[in-house]
Amino acid sequence: MENFNEYFNRQIQLWGEDTQKSLMNKKIAIIGCGGLGSSLGIALGSSGIGQIDLVDFDEVSVHNIHRQIAFKTDDEGKSKSDALAKLIRKRSPYVEVNSFDYDFDTFSITNEDYDLVIDATDNLPVRSKIDKFSKDKNIPWLYGSVEAFQGQVCFFDKSSFNSVFKVSDHKPAGIAAPIVMHIASLQANIALRYLAGLAIKKDFLYYCFFDEEGEYTVQKFGLPKE
Repeated sequence: MENFNEYFNRQIQLWGEDTQKSLMNKKIAIIGCGGLGSSLGIALGSSGIGQIDLVDFDEVSVHNIHRQIAFKTDDEGKSKSDALAKLIRKRSPYVEVNSFDYDFDTFSITNEDYDLVIDATDNLPVRSKIDKFSKDKNIPWLYGSVEAFQGQVCFFDKSSFNSVFKVSDHKPAGIAAPIVMHIASLQANIALRYLAGLAIKKDFLYYCFFDEEGEYTVQKFGLPKE
C-alpha cells in the first residue's frame, strides 16, 4: 500500500489511514456528467472512493465545454459518461468507475445499492425521480443546482424534494462557469465528509449567490422532515 499512502498523503494527514481505507468500501452514483458532474467526478474520483457509477445519456457539445471542465473540444460527440470515466481512471488507479450511457429512468430499474446518490442534473422532474429512487432504497442523496451566479445544495435524508420544490420543466438559462465549479465543490465536500464518517448537516438547504452589488451570500434553511 506504499503508493496508496503516497497518493492520498494529504488526506491521510487529515483523517488517518483507517478512514482513507474505509472509503474504498464506499459506492456512489453521480447522475449527470455535465457541468456539475464534471467537477464532481474530478474531485471525488481522486478522493479514494471505491466505486463511482456515472449516469448520462448525452454527448459532449462545444457550447457546454466552458463549464464542463472534464472535456476538451476534441471530445465533441463523445459520450459524456464514457469521457468522464476515462479521465477519472487516468487520474486515479484506486477507483472503479462505471459509465452508464442512458437516462435515469433506465438506470433506476437496476438493483444497485449505493452509499450515496449525487444529483448533477439540470432537470427538476429527474430530481424528483432521484428522490423517489433514493427513498425507495433508503439511500441519502445530494441535490445541487446552478443558474446565473447562484446555486443550491442540500443533503436529502428524511426530507422530500417534492415537498420543498415545485417540479416543473424549468431549465436554467445563462450560467457562469465558476459558480458551477463552486456548487460542485460544496457538493463534493459534503459527500466526502459523509462518506468518511464526519459530521454534516442533513435536510439543510444552502442557497449561495452573488447579489447585484457583487456581494457573496450564503443563506441556510432547515427543511421539514417527512
